Amino acid sequence: MREKEVFDTKFDKPVFLESFDKKKPLKVLIGLYKGNYSRLFLSALFFFIKHSPYLAIPIVTSNIINIATNSSEHPLGELWLNIIVIAVLLALNIPFHYLHVRLYSKAVRNVEAGLRCSLVKKLQELSIAYHKEMKSGRLQSKIMRDVEAVEMLSGQLFVGMLGIVVNISTAIIVVLIKSRLVFVFFLLSIPVAAATVAVFRGKMKQRNREFREEMEETSARVMEMVELVPITRAHALEDEEVKRMDYQLAQVADRGYKLDVIQSIFGGVSWTVFQVFQMICLAFTGYLAYKGRISIGEVVLYQTYFSTIVNQVSALVNMIPVMAKGFESVNSIGEVLLAHDVEENEGKRELSDVRGEYVFEDACFTYKEGNKPVLNHLNLHIREGETLALVGESGAGKTTILNIILGFDKLDSGRVLLDGNDLKDVDLRSVRKHLAVVPQNTILFSGSIRDNITYGLPDISDEKLHDVIKAVNLEELINELPDGVDTMLGEHGDTLSGGQRQRISIARALIRDPKIIILDEATSALDSISEKYIQSAINNLAKGRTMIVVAHRLSTIRDADRIAVINDGKCTEIGTYEELIDKKGEFYKLNSIQTL
Repeated sequence: MREKEVFDTKFDKPVFLESFDKKKPLKVLIGLYKGNYSRLFLSALFFFIKHSPYLAIPIVTSNIINIATNSSEHPLGELWLNIIVIAVLLALNIPFHYLHVRLYSKAVRNVEAGLRCSLVKKLQELSIAYHKEMKSGRLQSKIMRDVEAVEMLSGQLFVGMLGIVVNISTAIIVVLIKSRLVFVFFLLSIPVAAATVAVFRGKMKQRNREFREEMEETSARVMEMVELVPITRAHALEDEEVKRMDYQLAQVADRGYKLDVIQSIFGGVSWTVFQVFQMICLAFTGYLAYKGRISIGEVVLYQTYFSTIVNQVSALVNMIPVMAKGFESVNSIGEVLLAHDVEENEGKRELSDVRGEYVFEDACFTYKEGNKPVLNHLNLHIREGETLALVGESGAGKTTILNIILGFDKLDSGRVLLDGNDLKDVDLRSVRKHLAVVPQNTILFSGSIRDNITYGLPDISDEKLHDVIKAVNLEELINELPDGVDTMLGEHGDTLSGGQRQRISIARALIRDPKIIILDEATSALDSISEKYIQSAINNLAKGRTMIVVAHRLSTIRDADRIAVINDGKCTEIGTYEELIDKKGEFYKLNSIQTL
């Protein structure tokens, strides 16, 4: 499966993922660095220069040994020349190492941050249905843990692999020049290394995938556990929660243990094989020196280079688990980047002005996991500028109607018109600029009250902010706080009461001056005093706007222009509060139950 993706980032070089093929994660990884290739090339060049002492030391060592053991054949100047050469190369290491790291780090950090930005952007584009199905802990793991694993993979490939290639290439070239017989012996180690990797590669890939999936599940469970702490504590279920988490953590430990075992066997087998080859090399070159075919210095040279090859091949073998983990993380990130469940708005008509009239015509909708229609040929007309309340039993379809209006869900059949425009033909982003939502569960973030109210609107004047605060009855609270509107809130605004948080949520909606307001049971969890404040704020919010309200407390919707009773996905009654009471139908029965 392939898909073209373009990453727009705020960095000096945009990060591109031009093609994503789960079967070719290496190609994907290289594609991530498009725009940074020049940095990587220069970094590799500087790496070779700064690495030159490691390559030259065996040659210089061999020369010095030969000079020392055959002083009659070598003048003293050769000794000093070799020492000067290695000293110069050592001096070059510091500046070129700095340049290498600087260029490499710039490229890697650009890609790392750009990849996270791309994931965040994609998550903003994916449908609400996708987010409902995918646990937030899994997504968090992909953004943080998997991107970190990709960064480690980049280090292994662009630095570790570069060092391995340079060291092995240099050793083989020097040996080839010196002795073709020893060169042939060196080549024998290559198929052995390949065979060792081939035996273990598939199993390690499987173990890495299992461990990664279990870690994502654990991350999701931990987030759930933290959110459930108040419920757990209130019902004295700490031991049960510990047992539940113990089982999940045991699963992670089991997957990690299996991964560690296969990696340890792999490492042990590869190390033993290469050490045996190194001993054979020492014996072979020693025999050649004994027969006078090579010098003592060359024994050291060949042994050093063969040790280099063995060590580098061993390093390559040890890189395999890390690379397997990194490539698995590339595929894990691809699960998000390749997700097709996105809201398609490109090319659709944008609405510059919205009045707020909705018409549902024979609307049908069924959730993927359900077999019963939630909306069953619904017909409903919401007039421009009116406050329409949706009531009915749980599961009747009220919240689904709101989700359809917001564009979170799409109809299976029928249509929804906004000011005469079919929603499926409209760029929903242009509609949402004229729309505000006050959910049942208020969502606040860590920041000041000002930040939470003006979220996404940085140019709001203090005068307008004050007018909104006054309209939602927040003045008294703001005046009591030490820093007023700039008082910082804790996580989720937990330092405030439910009513105070809800009024901030309503202020966030009101300050946008929307044409359409959606309230999803905005007062259901509040006490009567808080409800009175909220109801007053809602009345201020409704002036001159279309408002759609889902309410369980029927007493809160007496002032609604009309009330629609939703039952089994259909609108079975609609009218004013008084009309529906006089009709003595379904609304009358619901109201009677609540007033008992």
